[in-house]
Amino acid sequence: MEPTYRIVVGIDASVDSERALRWAMREAARRAGTVQAVMVYDWAGTEAALLAGLGEEGERQRTVDILEKVVERVQPEFPGVTVAAEALRGNPGVRLAETAADADLLVVGSHGKGRLHHAVLGSVSEECVRSAQCPVVVIPLPHPEPARRDESVVLANGSKDRPDPPAND
Repeated sequence: MEPTYRIVVGIDASVDSERALRWAMREAARRAGTVQAVMVYDWAGTEAALLAGLGEEGERQRTVDILEKVVERVQPEFPGVTVAAEALRGNPGVRLAETAADADLLVVGSHGKGRLHHAVLGSVSEECVRSAQCPVVVIPLPHPEPARRDESVVLANGSKDRPDPPAND
């Protein structure tokens, strides 16, 4: 039996992590590999859990529920790829790097749900790049698409305007 190409992907319920999961699934399909989707929680430092009155088991279950929903949204797009989902407790960057120690690839979004923007990377993706023993793919934030020249623009005052055509020099 041939060894399987294994990709670990960090999930945190952000749009960026869902994009990372799609990228990992596409890569696994291309390489006939598998994906391990991992979401890490830290009950002691989670304000949402304290506000919601969840105990440690409640926070673990909330994490499992979020992880399952993300995987359920993405997996149908890649029917031939096997995905395992795992919720772990601890520091996200450290736990992702540990989980990926024997993986072929670790995939993370550049910025997660915290949205504290560092210069280039979020804190978890930076920790993964520093600590992982395998290659790390960081999925960047999407760039907004510029308006096309043939589209009307609705101004803040509600009036419509067309962009000026390019000058012919």
